[in-house]
This record gives sequence, C-alpha cells and structure tokens, in this order.
Amino acid sequence: MTPEDWIAHDPDPVTAAELAACSPDELTHRFATPLRFGTAGLRGPVRAGPDAMNLAVVLRASWAVARVLSAHQRSGATVVVGGDARHGSAQFATATAEVFAGAGFSVLLLPEPSPTPVVAFAVRYTGAAAGVQITASHNPASDNGYKVYFDGGIQIIAPIDTEIEEAMADAPPADTIARRPVTPAGDELAARYIARAATVRHSRSGVRVALTPLHGVGGKVAVAVLRAAGFPDIHTVSSQFEPDPDFPTVTFPNPEEPGATDALLELAAEVDADVAIALDPDADRCAVGVCGPQGWRMLSGNETGWLLGDYVLSKLPTARAGGTVVATSVVSSRMLARIAQHYGSRHVEMLTGFKWLARADMPPVGLRHATLAYAYEEAIGYCVDPEAVRDKDGISAAVLACDLVASLRDRGSSIPQALDGLARRHGVHVTDAVTRRVGSPAEAAGVMARLRADPPDQLAGFAVAASDLLHRSGPVTDALEFAGERDGTAVRVVVRPSGTEPKLKCYLEVTRPPSEDLAGDRAEAQRVRQAVADVVRAW
Repeated sequence: MTPEDWIAHDPDPVTAAELAACSPDELTHRFATPLRFGTAGLRGPVRAGPDAMNLAVVLRASWAVARVLSAHQRSGATVVVGGDARHGSAQFATATAEVFAGAGFSVLLLPEPSPTPVVAFAVRYTGAAAGVQITASHNPASDNGYKVYFDGGIQIIAPIDTEIEEAMADAPPADTIARRPVTPAGDELAARYIARAATVRHSRSGVRVALTPLHGVGGKVAVAVLRAAGFPDIHTVSSQFEPDPDFPTVTFPNPEEPGATDALLELAAEVDADVAIALDPDADRCAVGVCGPQGWRMLSGNETGWLLGDYVLSKLPTARAGGTVVATSVVSSRMLARIAQHYGSRHVEMLTGFKWLARADMPPVGLRHATLAYAYEEAIGYCVDPEAVRDKDGISAAVLACDLVASLRDRGSSIPQALDGLARRHGVHVTDAVTRRVGSPAEAAGVMARLRADPPDQLAGFAVAASDLLHRSGPVTDALEFAGERDGTAVRVVVRPSGTEPKLKCYLEVTRPPSEDLAGDRAEAQRVRQAVADVVRAW
C-alpha cells in the first residue's frame, strides 16, 4: 500500500493528518519497515504509519488474527480483549474487540484498564480461542503494543506469528474492515483472577508490605489480591499508585532500571516494612526488595527466581516432585537446575521469553510426561501458578514473595539468610547483566555478526568455548554463549539483541562449588564477574 493510499484510508483523522504533514523522506522512512511480530505481538511508538502503533495498524492486526483463527477452525470462538492505561490503549482495545465481533467472534472486552496477567488468566479460565492485550509492558511512555495469546492463554510462537504477519500484509484498507460495537464485560473475570491469585500462599502469618505499581495498572488489583491472601498491611507509594501513561516520576518505567525503585525503598524504610514489591506497568513482572545488613536493596531477578523456585518445590509432596518440571531461560542463572535436582524434580532450559517457558511441559519444545510447576526468567518474570496463568504474573509472584517472607520469619530466618543457605547447599552463583544501548537493530546485528565471525576464546583469563544458539537443533534464537571453567570457578556469558528495545544484552554468571568459606567464595566470584563484565563492555 502506498503512503497516499494509507493516508486516504486511515480511519483516524489525527494520524492521517500527521502523515500528510510528513516530508517525503519521513514518509519513506515510516513505510520502509512495518512493525513485525516480536515478543508474541507488536510493539512500537504511538504515532502514524505502518511502522508504529496506531488505529490503522491495530485494525489490520486484529483482522489478521481473526483470519488466522478462522483458518485454524476457530471461527465464532471466544476472544478476550484487554488493555493497560498507556496512550492509545483504550482506543486500541475497543477497536480490537470491534474487529473480532465484526468477524463473528464472541468477544469478552475487559471493562477497564487491566493487568496483563488478568487477560492471560481469562483466556485460560474461559477456554477462549485467543486473547489480545494492548500493552507495551515496561517500555518507555512513547510506546504501546499488541500482545497475542492463543489456546490456553499462552503467547503465540511460530508459525502462528508468521501466519498473522502474512495475513496483515493482505489486510484490506483499515477503514473498510468490518467492526461491530461491543459492550464491555462485567467484573467477574477480574474477581475470579483475584480469588485465584490469592491462593498461592502456604503460610498464614502476615507481613507489612510496601508496594508500587510504577504508574501502571497493577496497583488496585495487587492490593485486592494481597488483602484476599491475608496481607492487609499494605503501604503504597502514593505518587506512583494511580495509572499515568507519562510515568512522571521515573526515567524508565521498569523496576530493574536504576532509580526506578528509590521511592519504594524509601517508603519501605519509613514504614518498617517486611518486604517491598515493585510491579512493572502492566504487572506481569515483579521486583522484590528486602532489608539486609547494609539496609534496603532490590533483589536481582535471579535471586528472587531461586528463592521462589526453592519455595515452590519445597511445598510439593515428594511423590509429585518427580513428575514436575521447573524452567528457566537460557539467559538466566543455572542454580534452579541444582535446586530442582535437590528436590527430585526435573529442570529444563528454554529459549528466552515466556512464550517458550510456558511450554516447558509441552512437546516438542518441552518435556514429555511432566507438569510445569514453576518458571522464571532473570528479567523479574515469574510463573508461580501455571495451572491458572501460563505466563509471567507479577501479582501472584508478589503474593508468593510475601508468603515466603512470612514463612521465613516464622522460622526465625530471613531472605538474606535463605540466600546464604542456597549458596551453601548449591554453591555461589553471582550474576550480572551488561546492557549496551544501540541506535538500531542493524547496529546490534552488526555486533552479533562480528562476534560470530571472530568469537573470543578467552574471557578475563578463562578459556571459553562458543555456542551459537542460532544454529542448534530444535527452536533457535539469536544468541551466543561463551562458557569456561578454571580451578573450580566457572564463567558463562550469553549475548543477544533485545527483542523489544534497541539494546544488546550480555548476561553473566560466575559460579563456585559449595565450601565452608562462603564470604571468600562470594568475593572471588565477584572479582571474576567484574573482570568479565569489563571485557564484554568492550564488545
């Protein structure tokens, strides 16, 4: 479709006027690379043109998803649609619902801005054929996205994403796509989610919680879930509680970013909280803060992943453990594999992203004769109740984290002591992430090509072997792994381009076997980690 045709058929007069005012060079740029399906959907800046998120793109994407569902004999089935509180989300969610209704599907449109896990839960709970959540998760305020779930509330993978892209290329002009008004559903699905998420706890003791949803849509639901779970003593960061698409108090609305949780940790110290919880804007990620010998700090995604995984497995009956599987991504720490072995459970390492992790017990990509009990990725994503939500869920993870803190306190222990216990049992695991912002995907691809053509054979004095995850059996991903060992210390680095942001990411892990000298092992592992980080920053 030419820019002139697109403008003539743009159903939004604002974006049509925006394109009409663009210079020829800018028009060429915006039409050169239409949005592609990446992490289970589309994600990009909110502005006019096929390379961004706008009404025309959303209408065409919804038409394409409906077409693919029909091609897979799901015509007339139920589709769940939700959206967060970002710029454009309400308009995009309504338009998405109207396209599915116009195509003959039964549509459940959630009545207000909703956390992503509620949509994932609703698809699974209702047996819907698909779900769409309008969200850009923790991306900058300028972005929005279109996330697609199919059967079981699991993010789509190939070939479905390719089929949708191909259908989008054949979509009719946006203003000719059939739409039918949809009356939003009631609050029942959100209430069902709240009731289910509250059940993941095991202890009965309470804790004092400091909470921030970082201007996202998780605050109201998280408070309701925590209270239903028996945690009424909740203190929230008032300046960040209400949804605000501009995220005014943070540079980046991601709990992992420096400074993003400063207000939360200040509140936690002020109210003498037992645990601090930060959700990302669509509440599918959860960061946990604790007070230790040096004061309050946020745990790394891996540290929380180890703790929750150990807690989940410790609560399984011994007879069930052998039939369960836990999963991590290739860029996450490998300690969970040792934890699983300790409990007699199975562990599998999946590709990055919950579209893969959620399939850890689903052949051909996952294990046979196993039931997924838990999955996590280092980017503060945790699936703690796979029967209900087959995706990362920051709210249910928050409940389990609070429950773990309460359980440890009942035994006279704490999170720092629990981490020490894991290190004594399974060895010291020190992790880090080095992020390099790039100007474009092409720049990231250039670095990856250079590393493939001339892979390093040493890292900070460690001889390492390279593995290319783009050329392996089974599902592949654009990533390189470098691993080596010397005198009991092992190093591992995985480098890959981000699937959602202009970044090149390097994931580091240094491990040492269990010993009596925990402090010395940690100091040595940290020394090696710093040396390796210095090397990869120069890549």
